[in-house]
Amino acid sequence: MKILVVTLLYVPDGGPSAPLFGMLCQQLARMGHEVTVIATVPHYPTGRVDNKNGKKGWIQHSFEDGVNVVRIRKPSGNRNNFVHRLFQYFVYQLGATIAGLRCEYDAVLITNPALEVFIAFVFLVFLVVQALSFLVADVYPQVGIQLGIFRNRFVIGVVDAIERFCLHHSRLVWIFSDSFRMELKRMGVPDDKMVLVHSWVDTEFIRILPRTNSFSEAFQLNEKFVVLYAGNIGLSQDWESVLTAAHELSERDDILFVLVGDGSGKAALQTRVGEQNLRNLRFIEFQPHERIPEVLATADVSIATLQSGMAAGSIPSKIFSYLASGRPVIGILDEDSDACRLIHHSGGGVCVAPANSKLFAKYILDLKESQNRRDAMGRAGRSYVENNHSVTYVAKRVEEMLLQVRNLPRDVVDV
Repeated sequence: MKILVVTLLYVPDGGPSAPLFGMLCQQLARMGHEVTVIATVPHYPTGRVDNKNGKKGWIQHSFEDGVNVVRIRKPSGNRNNFVHRLFQYFVYQLGATIAGLRCEYDAVLITNPALEVFIAFVFLVFLVVQALSFLVADVYPQVGIQLGIFRNRFVIGVVDAIERFCLHHSRLVWIFSDSFRMELKRMGVPDDKMVLVHSWVDTEFIRILPRTNSFSEAFQLNEKFVVLYAGNIGLSQDWESVLTAAHELSERDDILFVLVGDGSGKAALQTRVGEQNLRNLRFIEFQPHERIPEVLATADVSIATLQSGMAAGSIPSKIFSYLASGRPVIGILDEDSDACRLIHHSGGGVCVAPANSKLFAKYILDLKESQNRRDAMGRAGRSYVENNHSVTYVAKRVEEMLLQVRNLPRDVVDV
């Protein structure tokens, strides 16, 4: 089967989705499919394009790990500026459309939000072929409203309209979380059109490694009990609970909160940490992909956090990576969310509700005092992702979905 994947970020770019789609596309290629990916040149998380990528032409072709990769050069911009991001999306969509029309494909997988892919969707799917699965990783415009990105009613209306268009003109809608169902039904997507396939992790790349390693040594973390957050430092996380817990534990010289990564919320968070003089909270810059296993291995406890109401519509992919690394996880998450249920079901950690910093701090202390409990959680979490969220397991499910979507008659599409 010839598979076309249209997604903004692809390895070696940053961001949680880039390595995920690298793994998936490479696995589908190993299974005998001809896979083509249309993405941007690497630019995440800063929004800036390296000069070497800017000199290779607008539409760049390569063959990487069995996958045909088409990269669209977009202009550098400030990701914190919404207008700049819209312009970058437009340039990408225009290039993706031109490149895609030159491709032969039996089935298409396009990732949301529609704001990033709408033009390509119209030309590559709606006007050409409707053998499409539309991946919903977050429900828009709701997530943008919650984050304060979308405030203008006209903008919200446009985002909602183009998202609905893509949802209604897709043959199947792939959802990452079962909690998406209610909201998507409200947007007119029938239940039998939705296919649930959870996120995945490279269990060969991210594995249980020694606590002492080159990363922990380079940043002098070996003598500390490390409470680690690794990933995007954005606007959706409950940083208030993290800062308050750090303040409550500030007298413990042996405990260090470490935040590894970058993002739109980092500068403001650094300012607050400085104002509160939190010496037990440390920022470390975004790390290259190949170093991620050692970053995760440096944790004694890993944390995943989202503001109240945000976890209802997503499962942060970092949770799967934390579990794969064999380290216990504390989730600062709504207790009725899929993300929290995942942590509990895996046996790899515990959850605390957002804004409950006292219980968060207590869990840190409890886990610090029990190496046996930490080890047991680590083993349970690792076993769970190996059995349920490996890329091999997920790729088979995606293959089934794309074969199904290819064979559906055109008149099943809800227009």
